[in-house]
Amino acid sequence: MTPNRPYLIRAVHEWICDNGLTTHLLVDANYPAVIVPRDFVNDGQIVLNIAPAAVQHFVAGNELISFSARFGGQPMAVEVPVNAVLAVFARENGEGMAFEPTPPPAEPTPPEPPSGPGGRPTLKVVK
Repeated sequence: MTPNRPYLIRAVHEWICDNGLTTHLLVDANYPAVIVPRDFVNDGQIVLNIAPAAVQHFVAGNELISFSARFGGQPMAVEVPVNAVLAVFARENGEGMAFEPTPPPAEPTPPEPPSGPGGRPTLKVVK
């Protein structure tokens, strides 16, 4: 089965918006591929306001949450892998959902170079 985290994030976001509150995401800013304004990161985390009035081009996919927003008056494209989200909650009352931290994916190991005379690739005739 696919992970439920992206579905829960979308559902809680919709629930918070339907109740007229402001949705915030707590994000692990050190998670790989997170693109956020580093000036606003505290202790490796950042809180992002994702209320419809605060962002443009909001897309909450199964792998990535992306949007455009202004930080200190400067526009910026933000990208947050779903596994970097630590919580989604309402600013006004703290209602929402927290998630267990997810370890980053392992770095793929480079393939072994082909072995042969002098370390060069070799060809073989197949009939």
